[in-house]
Amino acid sequence: MIRLLNPKDAGSFRKIRLEALKNHPEAFSTSFEEEQEFSLESFEERLNRNYSYTFGAFEGEKSIGIVTMYVEQRAKLKHRANIVGMYISQEKRREGFGRSLMLEAIKKAKEIERVEQIHLTVTSSNEAAKKLYLSLGFQTYAVDQNALKIGHTYFDDELMVLKM
Repeated sequence: MIRLLNPKDAGSFRKIRLEALKNHPEAFSTSFEEEQEFSLESFEERLNRNYSYTFGAFEGEKSIGIVTMYVEQRAKLKHRANIVGMYISQEKRREGFGRSLMLEAIKKAKEIERVEQIHLTVTSSNEAAKKLYLSLGFQTYAVDQNALKIGHTYFDDELMVLKM
């Protein structure tokens, strides 16, 4: 089941978010060490922001995936939405949950009349995620070389866009 999360989901959101950061540090600009210090209230606040929509994938009551879509609010960027924080638990990958989450986020963006394009960033080495995004119509428009540095290792990011 895919659904929009609300502040009451902060506990499960925090748990899956920390799992994502711990298991795939190269895929997120925030680190596990930084975010594990955030209070439950800060996760509640994230789920209560205007123009930010976090969707969760659930199997029964268990959270198995998340994605956030937020719409830019600055005047010159109001035509853009952004996908961030996409993650599916390792044991549930390749079962369609990622596609379902992305389709729900894209659907929400299309409901907002002023949104003309959706942007996202993906680690260049993440072939499975890139394949998913390309299949949904996203196109790479740039590569941010050495975008992230973890220890002594650099990771490139691909910047992708879906024009609506």
